[in-house]
Amino acid sequence: MTKTDRELMEEALTEARLGLAEGGIPIGSILVRAGAIIGRGHNRRVQKGSAILHGEMDAFENAGRQRTYRDTVLYSTLAPCWMCSGTIVQFKIPRVVIAEDVTFPCAPEFLRSHGVEVVDLDLPEAVAMMRDFIAKRPELWNEDIAE
Repeated sequence: MTKTDRELMEEALTEARLGLAEGGIPIGSILVRAGAIIGRGHNRRVQKGSAILHGEMDAFENAGRQRTYRDTVLYSTLAPCWMCSGTIVQFKIPRVVIAEDVTFPCAPEFLRSHGVEVVDLDLPEAVAMMRDFIAKRPELWNEDIAE
């Protein structure tokens, strides 16, 4: 883990905390180019009544149209789901940094199989935040992961 990765992940964690404070699911994400954040977001499925507005999708939406994504890095507080992973592969994002994949180990191998470098920072505070949320709001969590 580089200092830059940890510092940038803190921005994604800030997004996750914001989502939780809004009554949503605490998953945050940022999209970065050359060390600068070009898009940030958090899971807003609950807040917006959306079926697909995961943290990664919100960050993509907030980044707006980009000529290319091949020079970006996506930071997410949780391992991306299949939907978000498909978007990562479709946009040819070369590197994804996640805070943890303990509470949701969904698609890192899928990403790797498509040539994406996946870096897991394995941050205890991210695991604790998700475990606490899942314990308190299992119905929202199960809805979010389609269980």
